[in-house]
Amino acid sequence: MKLKRVVVTGLGALTPIGNTIDEYWNGLVNGVSGADLITHFDPSKFKTQFACEVKNFDATDFIDRKESRRMDPFAQYAMVTSDEALKDSGLDIEKVDKLRVGVIWGAGIGGLKTFQEEVTNFALGDGSPRFNPFFIPKMIADIAPGLISIKHGFMGPNYTTVSACASSANAIIDALNNIRLGNADVIITGGSEAAVTEAGMGGFNAMHAMSTRNDDPKSASRPFDANRDGFVLGEGSGALVIEEYEHAVARGAKIYAEVIGGGLSSDAYHMTAPHPEGLGVVAVMQNCLRNAGLKPEDVDAINTHGTSTPLGDVAELKAIGKVFGDYAKNININSTKSMTGHLLGAAGAVEAIASILAMEHGIVPPTINHSTVDENIDPALNLTLNKAQKREVNVAMSNTFGFGGHNACVVFKKLD
Repeated sequence: MKLKRVVVTGLGALTPIGNTIDEYWNGLVNGVSGADLITHFDPSKFKTQFACEVKNFDATDFIDRKESRRMDPFAQYAMVTSDEALKDSGLDIEKVDKLRVGVIWGAGIGGLKTFQEEVTNFALGDGSPRFNPFFIPKMIADIAPGLISIKHGFMGPNYTTVSACASSANAIIDALNNIRLGNADVIITGGSEAAVTEAGMGGFNAMHAMSTRNDDPKSASRPFDANRDGFVLGEGSGALVIEEYEHAVARGAKIYAEVIGGGLSSDAYHMTAPHPEGLGVVAVMQNCLRNAGLKPEDVDAINTHGTSTPLGDVAELKAIGKVFGDYAKNININSTKSMTGHLLGAAGAVEAIASILAMEHGIVPPTINHSTVDENIDPALNLTLNKAQKREVNVAMSNTFGFGGHNACVVFKKLD
């Protein structure tokens, strides 16, 4: 069976550094930090008092007020970005075969704010089980693709992938494979997350996973820097319309890039820590290259998982060295989490979009906030430090990893 070609025809983004695709790209190339003191709640008693929040966003600007109240923020974000991506794609929703259009979405946590509020209200009450009738549908991670499909009548494959911070990269790979195999012509894919809540911040603080640089939050996310002290929690969403190549050509769609491969692996090592030698990361990049039919020297840029944790950054760069050898020094390596923070289940989608836009514009966004060399990192690697770099990018790889040892890698190529 000959696999079908798959392309990207629409993009949407809602991030801590921009609420549309254009704003997001502008923030990326200009090295804008999305980190600041938390406004969603009073963080004064928390070890970490800052995050990368979505700014100047009101769901009712996009969604009917009554409907928006029935959605957790993570689902609101999904609705807004999927609408932007669909509009960008130019897809005529009234003419398309809706049985052949699916929605595959990623979320690592889902409706955390809803869960927190409902359980807190119960705990502070008199013990009577007075729960909101929308508690469960607002909370469950799979509601986002359900709501997108209900709005537009899409009846193709519809589900959520949950693999912690690798969730939306998994969603993109599943969407790729469904179209390759002929199960759909178009799939709206991506991911969303809204975990900047008391429960989210408290939980990650208890794990000692997040930066506590409260005196200078804007520089706290510093991947590859010797003084990094943990990730910065972010929120938001990224959406992609991906489409069978012939279907896109037939309707005259703008094509951003071809999705040519995806790889998956497991660290099989620890609940939260990466393998120190990056063995699972080596495997996922090798699997991705094999799936795409590429050689290591075909890759021009890698958007790393690069969370700004002491262990994770070194392990990933070691893995890149093992997979790409001496050629690694020719690759532009970066971490856009230095600007957006870590969007958890939405990270894979938001960073895939950054990779696609790097190809379109011939600019690799920087890894900001780097000031001190880490002696454990190969100095020959081009980590795209502090300033964006112009270069032709024909093939771009995006890495995303999650608690539980889940690894996902996606690779995009300029259309021939």
